[in-house]
Parts: sequence; structure tokens; C-alpha cells
Amino acid sequence: MNDPVVQCPSCGTKNRLPVSSTGLPRCANCQTDLPWLVNAGDDDFDAAVQTKSLVVVDLWAPWCGPCRMVAPILEALSRELAGTLKVVKVNVDESPLI
Repeated sequence: MNDPVVQCPSCGTKNRLPVSSTGLPRCANCQTDLPWLVNAGDDDFDAAVQTKSLVVVDLWAPWCGPCRMVAPILEALSRELAGTLKVVKVNVDESPLI
């Protein structure tokens, strides 16, 4: 999967957000902690959850109403707790091994 691009909440710079990393994602311009919300699948799930940060794994499906209701809350948490929380979203229809 491609690394997503996220806009810095502080300065607006667009930054590539790694699925896996040993450190925390920070803005290349102003060094502000970035919200860390990534998609993972069967191939990169293990690498995505290998971090010292707190990880919330969202097992979701496109047809699941409650999953769609929780998604904005997890996105907000990733913004509010930038630098301390990583949200890893896994589409269970596309990643049945997880």
C-alpha cells in the first residue's frame, strides 16, 4: 500500500505518513506531531503495529454501519492524541487473514 499524505494541522505542509516507522511522524516543516492514521492489510499489518506508541486497531468493513459511525471518532482521536496514538485501520473484506 502507498503511504498516505496528511496535511500538518499547524502549518499546512503536506507530509507523507509512513505505515510503519520506529519513530513518530512529525511535520517536515515545523516538527509538529502529525495524526497517525494508516490503512494496513494482510501484507503490512505486522509492521504497522510494531511501534512504541499506543495502537488502536480498527477492524472494519464497508458494509458495516457501526464501523462507519466509529470512523470519524477514531480520526478525531488520532488528531487530538497526535504523537501518542496510532490508529491502524484494516478492511476485513480485503484482508481476511487478519
